[in-house]
Amino acid sequence: MTRPNSFTVSAIRLHWIRIPLHEPFRISNGEVSTKDAILVELQAQGYDAPGSTSALTGWGEASPMAGGFYSAETPESTWDALRLQLVPGFLKQPELDPRRCSERFEEFPGEPFAKAGLEGAVWDLCSQLNSRPLWAELTGVEVREGQIAKPRDLASGAAIGLMPTVDLLLERVARFLDEGYRRIKIKIEPGHDVELVRAVRQRFGDIPLMVDANAAYRLEDRHVFDELDGFGLMMIEQPLAREALAEHADLQRHLRTPICLDESADTLDSIREIIRLGSARILNLKVQRMGGLWPARCAHDLVLSAGIPCWLGTMPELGIASAQGLHLATLPNFKFPTDVEASERWYVDDIITPPIEVSRDGFIELPDGLGMGYQADLEKVSRYRVRLEELRT
Repeated sequence: MTRPNSFTVSAIRLHWIRIPLHEPFRISNGEVSTKDAILVELQAQGYDAPGSTSALTGWGEASPMAGGFYSAETPESTWDALRLQLVPGFLKQPELDPRRCSERFEEFPGEPFAKAGLEGAVWDLCSQLNSRPLWAELTGVEVREGQIAKPRDLASGAAIGLMPTVDLLLERVARFLDEGYRRIKIKIEPGHDVELVRAVRQRFGDIPLMVDANAAYRLEDRHVFDELDGFGLMMIEQPLAREALAEHADLQRHLRTPICLDESADTLDSIREIIRLGSARILNLKVQRMGGLWPARCAHDLVLSAGIPCWLGTMPELGIASAQGLHLATLPNFKFPTDVEASERWYVDDIITPPIEVSRDGFIELPDGLGMGYQADLEKVSRYRVRLEELRT
């Protein structure tokens, strides 16, 4: 087994990537047609014997949505936080234990996406140094040398944005059901909600179905949720504003359908308050929003102890962050299909090999190998890169 202290960090390269979507993705508070992401390439060198060196690379992804309509963080702010603050601070005193690395990031306020990108690269490198797949590094499962067990395959669910017509929505639902996805999530907004669910139920019957409001409603819209409560939905995701935890608790007490909180579940403190108030029966945990794999792992453990199931959400991200999220989703309290979909689902291309694929029965199988098991495709990284910066120790 290779020991982490036999390797030293030599450089970090930041790649700003931009890849077009197949079609615009619209939710209640905005729309995007291209995907921006900052890839973090963490390079380390080892010294095996006098005059003999080797190299390893860990990859991470910082993946806020453009335009700032989902969060205060944008690709521009994330890029600046990485190159001006987080990466220089990390290079002054490199820390290859990802748990300690995550704790050090707490000294810097805000910028969870930037932290997630750099911390993800440390996790990937650390698991390679320890000769383990990332899921084993995250879960603490013992892996004997030469006997790497396989984690469970992960159910994948399809998310569908707000469509221009009901007919187009139904066409998308039919396509994703045919492709094997294990549940369907549709976006809703005021004025476009109950009739969408009714149309899906009438066409497809009792399929696993949920709705996501992205905080577009107020408690005064309770009548909408009273109607939705009659459709046998898996959950209603984030109906009210992010900070409206007491209002969510009030609404949940009046509904049979579980409320799932997403935007509200952005820190461990907010999750503790959700638990205390009874604001939700399910949580959507997003690695990027939580600030990294370790904070997301801690959130998983917290809600597990409270008896609240969770599932892995996405922004969606490109392949590196998606792959790392899949490794996290092997933890036991991730009870519902993940939002990670096939690489070809959203974008005209992706920057990992092999691509993420969903089987005909709706599952994703993690590939064999150390670290993520996926590799960054350097040719594609170069092809879609719009900005590059290298910082060295």
